[in-house]
Amino acid sequence: MNMNDIKNYRFVCTLTFGDIYGQIIVWLITITLSLASALALMGAKRPVYALATVGLIVLLSLPFLLFAFVTTLLNHIELVAIERGTKTAPIPGNVSQQQPIQATS
Repeated sequence: MNMNDIKNYRFVCTLTFGDIYGQIIVWLITITLSLASALALMGAKRPVYALATVGLIVLLSLPFLLFAFVTTLLNHIELVAIERGTKTAPIPGNVSQQQPIQATS
C-alpha cells in the first residue's frame, strides 16, 4: 500500500462521551465500594488489610476498564472508501478544522 491509496479512504472517529459514560459510572461505583470496604476494615486489628483491599480491587478492575475503553474506541473508528475525485468537506465540529479566536483591539 502506498500513500496514494490512503487518500481514497476517509478516517472517522464517531466516539462520543455518551458511548463511554456507562463504563465510567460503573468504575466509579467500583471505586466507591472498594473505599467503603476499606473504611469498614479500618476498624479491624490490622488496617493494612484495608489498604490491600483497595489496591487489589483497583488493580483487578483496571484491566477490564481499559479493555472496555479500547474496544469501545475501536468499534467507533470508521475507514470509509471514497470515490476518486470526490471532494471531502471538513466534518462539522471537528476541532482540527476550527480557527483560533482572534483578539480585537
